[in-house]
Amino acid sequence: MHSSSPYKPMRTVLDDVITETANIKTFVLEPEEPLPFDAGQFVEVTVPGLGEAPFTPSSSPSESDRLAVTVMEAGHVTSALHTLQPGARLGTRGPYGNTYPLEEFTGRDILIMGGGVGLAPLRSLLLALLVGRENYGRLILCYGARTPADLVYKDQLPAWDAADDLEVHLTVDQAQNGWGGKVGVVTETLEDVELDTSRAVGVVCGPPIMMRFATMALLAKGFTSPNIHLSMERNMSCGIGKCGHCRIGPYYVCRDGPVFRFSDLEHIKHIW
Repeated sequence: MHSSSPYKPMRTVLDDVITETANIKTFVLEPEEPLPFDAGQFVEVTVPGLGEAPFTPSSSPSESDRLAVTVMEAGHVTSALHTLQPGARLGTRGPYGNTYPLEEFTGRDILIMGGGVGLAPLRSLLLALLVGRENYGRLILCYGARTPADLVYKDQLPAWDAADDLEVHLTVDQAQNGWGGKVGVVTETLEDVELDTSRAVGVVCGPPIMMRFATMALLAKGFTSPNIHLSMERNMSCGIGKCGHCRIGPYYVCRDGPVFRFSDLEHIKHIW
């Protein structure tokens, strides 16, 4: 944290805006001071005069001078962000929340499942894993979106798919525009993945309904609930456990998460 006040944002310049889909953009931010973070943590981005919203960086944790957030246009703050051009002045505070337990991932196969814009926080994890690639077993990415046009990071997906140290399984709910890949929900990509679940971990992020069925599919495949990690970002607001907006059972997602083991949540009703 750059300030003694947890509420005071750091002055930040919007360096670049990358259009991912019709309603998703990636915003590259340059804070006035380095803002180091670990995969899984999130930051609060302020639009001056309007408000702030929490986002998990989608960029590599190894780069602290600049960070990127990939944002779906959904509310007042995100809609305002989508109108901004490079050079705009913003605020950033954080990082907040916990991280993925990468030390526990050492030597294990890692299966990452993302849906839609849920690939954004998973991208930070994936980039962190690739930096320390020699520490892990197989890296498997299963990613799905509604249509080919809704896939984020379209420019990077082919390179990831071609990489020898990363297995990529893509799918869309509805094929269009000459799509020649798999058609179906993201859980169906698990049919193409063979692995020893006793030495693997699963990571899931996406819309609530996708996370529910992806978690059930991982359990059916043999993963145990402590080895399924969920990024439960939805409903966060203040970022520091004061407003209560993100409460799930005994937990505040912003303070106790946003990364949870499924074993911590499986006995709580209505977690999705």
